[in-house]
Amino acid sequence: MPAGTLYRGREGMWSWVAHRVTGVLIFFVATYKTPIVALLEYGLVAAILFHALNGLRVIAVDFWIKGARYQKQMLWTVVAVWIVLMLGAIYPVLGHAARELFGS
Repeated sequence: MPAGTLYRGREGMWSWVAHRVTGVLIFFVATYKTPIVALLEYGLVAAILFHALNGLRVIAVDFWIKGARYQKQMLWTVVAVWIVLMLGAIYPVLGHAARELFGS
């Protein structure tokens, strides 16, 4: 490659890049505050919580001598704990939404 042909950027180019990046970030921050994204965020929390709880069950099945025998009961325990925790997380949000909608 001949010397001097590689553009390394100057202040103007880097400010242009920074302007584009910050513009996109501002756009996504504004769209982040929508009900659809909030619902997707709860879905993400639900998935992570189930994955973590089920991971503990998998560890128990693998490392506990009686784990394979009780894996079905442990699965239903994981599901029950997950449901209770998710209801506890969603209840305040639903209460707030109801107060906003109905003005109570």
